Amino acid sequence: MAVNLVDPSGLPKIDVYRQVSIATGSKLVFIAGQVAWDAEGITVGEGDLAAQVEQCYLNVGTALAEAGGSFDDVAKLTVYVVDWTPDKMPPLLEGISRASAKLGITPAPPATLVGVAALDVPDHLVEIEATAVFD
Repeated sequence: MAVNLVDPSGLPKIDVYRQVSIATGSKLVFIAGQVAWDAEGITVGEGDLAAQVEQCYLNVGTALAEAGGSFDDVAKLTVYVVDWTPDKMPPLLEGISRASAKLGITPAPPATLVGVAALDVPDHLVEIEATAVFD
């Protein structure tokens, strides 16, 4: 595996991700921000943050598989949420949990959560991009 996820002593341990990703592979893969579109370009979960997060993760998983990898190869995630407030954390985590169950994974790479005013389509509530490293 090209990515080793760690929590260094001296930094707080976060339940949903690791603080550091040490990548030693030779192939970098950059996954464009994935929104809650299905394969036909129809928005999944209109108005439902958890459903949209789930679809975004499934889309990232599809992109990783096409590149020959999986979430085990992800070195960094960036999550953009429209009009972020702390009360959106439970549906965000619910969506991650549902996607994780479907994909059979425990995604824990370092992640950055960014609140944004809007995304490309008004119905989109979240967008997730990934950087992966493969052997």
